[in-house]
Amino acid sequence: MTGAALRVGIVCPYSFDVPGGVQFHVRDLAEALRALGHAVSVLAPADDDTPVPDFMTPAGRSVPVRYNGAVARLTFGPRSAARVRRWLAEGEFDVLHLHEPVTPSLGMLALWIASGPIVATFHTALIRSRSLQVAYPLVRPSLEKISARIAVSEDARRTLVDHLGGDAVVIPNGVYVDQFASAEPDPRWQGTPEAPTIAFLGRLDEPRKGLQVLARAVPHVLEQHPGARFLVAGRGENGAAEARTVLGEHARAMEFLGGITDQEKASLLRSVDAYVGPQTGGESFGIVLVEAMSAGAVVVASDLGAFSRVLDGGRGGVLFRTGDSDDLGATLVRVLGDDRLRRRTVEHATRTVRRYDWSTVTHHVLTVYEMAVAGAAPGERVHEDPASRRGLAGRLTPWGGRS
Repeated sequence: MTGAALRVGIVCPYSFDVPGGVQFHVRDLAEALRALGHAVSVLAPADDDTPVPDFMTPAGRSVPVRYNGAVARLTFGPRSAARVRRWLAEGEFDVLHLHEPVTPSLGMLALWIASGPIVATFHTALIRSRSLQVAYPLVRPSLEKISARIAVSEDARRTLVDHLGGDAVVIPNGVYVDQFASAEPDPRWQGTPEAPTIAFLGRLDEPRKGLQVLARAVPHVLEQHPGARFLVAGRGENGAAEARTVLGEHARAMEFLGGITDQEKASLLRSVDAYVGPQTGGESFGIVLVEAMSAGAVVVASDLGAFSRVLDGGRGGVLFRTGDSDDLGATLVRVLGDDRLRRRTVEHATRTVRRYDWSTVTHHVLTVYEMAVAGAAPGERVHEDPASRRGLAGRLTPWGGRS
C-alpha cells in the first residue's frame, strides 16, 4: 500500500441483533483497519437500542428470513434504501466494501445505489443455491460496478464462479490469534484425564451446525470416558431440547451454557481438551475452528472441504466423516486417548494458524482496496449512481415496501 489513510465504508447484510460469523468478520475487519489509521464506517441492520461499536451506523429493524439453509435477519425496502443513500453521502468514502452483495439486504441496495471504487466479499459456499439463482437477474447489471471481488475460501469462490460468473481472490476470514492464545482458562471448563471436556459452539436450532450429530456420538465417548463433559455454547432452546431427547439417559453429560461473550468464548476454547465442529454442510470457511486452533484446543471436525482446508488436510485437526456420529464418537475416543496425537496436531495448528491472523488478512484486503482505487478515475470517490433513482423503485416492488 502507499501508506495513505483511506476512508472505507463497509456494508454488512446481516443484523447485529443476532450476530454470527459474517457480522463478526465485518466488525473485526473494521477494527483492524482503524488500528492501522484508516477511517472506517460500517452500515448494518440493527435496532436503535442494540449495542454496537461507535464506528457502526444501525440501519434499523431487520426481518428474519429463511435464506441459504439458515434464518438470516435482513433489512430491505425503500426506507432502507434511503438510509443507504444518506450514509453514502455523509461518508465520502474512497472505497466501498460490500459483504454478500447478492443477499437481499443492505449490500444489494448499496450496490444498486453506489458507483465508484467498490469491493465485494462473498461468504456463501453451496453446491446449489436457489437464493443466488433468484437474486442473479436482479443484480446482474450492477455486478459490473464491482471493481474487485474477494471470496473467503475456495469453496466460496467456486460458488461465486458457478452461480454468478467472474472470479475472485481468496482472502480468508481473520482471527485475532493472540487474544485466543493468551486467554485465561476457566477452572469450570477444564477437564482431567478421567473427565475430559469437549466444546461445541454454534446456533443450536440450525440442523446444519450438527449438534444432533454430536449428541448421537456422546454415548460412544462415554463408554471409554465415563466422566466426559460436553460443553455446548449457543442460543436455540429447541435445538437444546432435541439434543436432550437424543441423549436420553446420557443427557447429564451435555451442559448448555447459552450465549457467551467473546471473552468467555476465548476462555472456553483455551480450557477444553477438544473442540468439535460437526457441521453437515453450507460452511464456506470455519472461523470457529481457527479460533479453537488459536486457543490451543485440538480440533475434531467433519471432513467438509472448507474444514479440511482450514485444518491443512487433517494435520491441524482430526477429521471424521461428515454426518457420521459413529465415526465422530470413535474419532473423539482416539483423540482423547492419544496424548502424542493431540500434541502433534496442536503443534501443527499453532504453526499454521498465523496465516489467519488479522495482521496478515488486513494486509491482503488493503491490497485489494488499492487495486480498486487505482482502477477508478483520478480522484474518484464512492458516489451515488444517478441511474439508481430511476430503476430502484421497480426493483424493490416485488420485495415489498417495509423496513
